[in-house]
Amino acid sequence: MTKLLQWLFGVSLVGTVWALVSFDLLDLSLPQAYRDVAWPMPLYLLVSFGCYSLATVGYRVATFNDCEEAAKELQEQIKEAKEDLRRKGLKM
Repeated sequence: MTKLLQWLFGVSLVGTVWALVSFDLLDLSLPQAYRDVAWPMPLYLLVSFGCYSLATVGYRVATFNDCEEAAKELQEQIKEAKEDLRRKGLKM
């Protein structure tokens, strides 16, 4: 199962449960307090997901590793490519 299908399944499951509780589609006779809490739940979940996403991106940026050896190797390859182009007659 792909990640997209997992997310779609989870969202549809949560959406179905939310609709059942919010609109009392199964006549469960839930107290009004449950419906009052369930009604804004999609907004709460969206804000929570946004906070989680920002925290994840922030953490990964903060713990990003530098690859000094790879940077030096890349600089050498760039120098070699420039020299090769100069030898072939390209003027920069």
